[in-house]
Amino acid sequence: MTATYEATADLTTEPYRSRRNHWNNQVHRHALMTPDKVAITYLDKSTTWKQLDDRSRAFGAALSRLGVQFGDRILMVLLNRTEYVEAVLGATLIGAIPVPVNIRMSPAEVAYLVSDSGAKVIVTEKLLAPLADAVSASTGGIDTLIVVDGSENPQHLEYEGLLAQGDADLPAVDVPEDTVAAIMYTSGTTGKPKGAMLTHQNFHAQAVTTMATTANADADDVASVVPPMFHIAGLAAFAPVFYRGVRAVIHPLGAFDPDAMLDTLEREGTTSVFMVPAQWQAVCAAQKARPRTLRLRNISWGAAPASDTVLNAMGEAFPEALNMTAFGQTEMSPVTTILEGKDALRKKGSIGKVVPAVTARIVDPLMNDVKPGEVGEIVYRGPNLMKGYWNKPEATAEAFRGGWFHSGDLVREDEDGFLFVVDRAKDMIISGGENIYCAEVENVLYSHPAIMEAAIIGRAHEKWGEVPVAVVVLAEGVTDLTLAELEPHLNENLARFKHPKDLVIIDELPRNAGGKVVKPKLRETYGSKDAGLAD
Repeated sequence: MTATYEATADLTTEPYRSRRNHWNNQVHRHALMTPDKVAITYLDKSTTWKQLDDRSRAFGAALSRLGVQFGDRILMVLLNRTEYVEAVLGATLIGAIPVPVNIRMSPAEVAYLVSDSGAKVIVTEKLLAPLADAVSASTGGIDTLIVVDGSENPQHLEYEGLLAQGDADLPAVDVPEDTVAAIMYTSGTTGKPKGAMLTHQNFHAQAVTTMATTANADADDVASVVPPMFHIAGLAAFAPVFYRGVRAVIHPLGAFDPDAMLDTLEREGTTSVFMVPAQWQAVCAAQKARPRTLRLRNISWGAAPASDTVLNAMGEAFPEALNMTAFGQTEMSPVTTILEGKDALRKKGSIGKVVPAVTARIVDPLMNDVKPGEVGEIVYRGPNLMKGYWNKPEATAEAFRGGWFHSGDLVREDEDGFLFVVDRAKDMIISGGENIYCAEVENVLYSHPAIMEAAIIGRAHEKWGEVPVAVVVLAEGVTDLTLAELEPHLNENLARFKHPKDLVIIDELPRNAGGKVVKPKLRETYGSKDAGLAD
C-alpha cells in the first residue's frame, strides 16, 4: 500500500520536497525553527535565517519569471558578499545551476566559461559590471545581466527590484540530491578550465566531513568565510553552516590586512576559520604584537605547505584551538584528508589521513596497489566525488578510468598511515632518467629558515634533459641567499640529483584565486634560461 502511494505521490508538494537533503531545505528549516537568529554577517549588516530564506525564494521566483528553468546555468561574477549566498540559494531552489567565476579572469577567459557552460544569465555587482558587459558583448550569449548593488545602465536588471516582487511566482520544483548544485571550474593552470559538476549530495558529504573532523561543536559557533566564494574552499564552507544553522561571517575580498582580520575575529566571536599559510603567518605576527581576546576553537590551513615556523607560530598564538591541515581538490567537494595540529610537526609535510566519507587507494599506472612507502597516485571514491566534468565526457571518462577518480596527486603512505604528497603527476621532473618530485624538494626548501615560500620548476638542460630550478621568496629580514649557502641543508635532506641547479629570488610567487602557485607562469619566465647551470 505504501509503495503504491509513494509511486503515485506528487514529489513537488510538501512534505515530499522537505525530505531532500540539500541546503535549500536546511535554510528553510532554520527559517521556520529559528527565524530571528542571525545566519550571515557581512561588514555591518546581519541577515537572519528568515530573511535569507525569503530573499533567496524571491530571487528564485525572479529567475523563473525571466525564463530560467531547471538545469539552466547562472554565471556568478561577484565578490564575497551576502547576495552571493542568496543568489546561489535562489538558483538551486528552482534546479538552476550557479557557475562561480574567478573575478581575476580576463574577459576572454570568462567568455570561455560562458561558451562552455552555455549560461544565459549573469549576476554581478557594480564594480565588476564592466567585466560582465565586456563578456556579454563578446559572446552574444547572455540574455540577462543582474546587478546586486544597483546600476544606471538601463540594460541591467536591479537585484533589489527583482526581490521586491516577492516569491509568488516561485514554481514548486523537486530537486533531488543528485542534481548539480554548482559547476566549479578548475583553476586551469595546465590548460583550459574544466567545470566540475558538484551535486547537493557532494555538498552534504562535505558538511558531514567538516562536522566529523572539528572539535567542540556548539550552537553558538561562528564560522568565518575568508576564501573567495568563487573558489571551492569558500563556497563549500557554507555546507556545514547551512546544515548546523550556525552564523557565518563573510570577509570581503581585497588586500589582506592581518590586524583587520584579527579585529573582525574578535568582534564577531569567530570559532572556526580557514586561511592559507601566508595569511596565518601574518595573522600570528599581528596577534603577537597586539593580542586580541578570541574564541577560536578550530583553525585550519591549506592550498600551500606551511613551514615549521608558521606551525609553531600558530600553536603559540592560538594554543587552545584545534589546528588542522585540509587537503583536497575541487572535484572532491573538496576535502579528502585532514592532518591534525598535534601531528603537524611530528609528521612534517604530511596531508594526514583520509576523512571518514572518502575511500582511497594508492596505485601504480596499471591500477595495482603500491606497497607502503612507495609512490603512487591516490585515487578516490565516495559521496563527495563530483558527477563529472560539464560537457566533457572524454575528460570525465579519463578521470574515472578503472572505476576510481584519478586525482593526479602522487603520494606515499608511511608506517603510521599518514599520507605525503610527493608531487602532481604533471609536475614531476625527469632528470637523467631519475624522477624528481617537486613537492618533496619544495618541502625541504620550506624548512630552511631563510626561505618563506618556494616553488620548483623544470628547466631544459642539454645533458640531463631537465633539471630542477628553485624559485623562492626570502623570509622577512633576509636580504640574500645563494645555492652554496643552501648546500648543507640540501645535502642533509635530499639526494644530490634532486638538488636545484639554480636559485631565483623573487618578491612574490604568482598564485591563482585558490592560493595555488601558477607554475606555468614561473616556467614561462624562468624555465628557459640554461646559462650558468651546474652539471
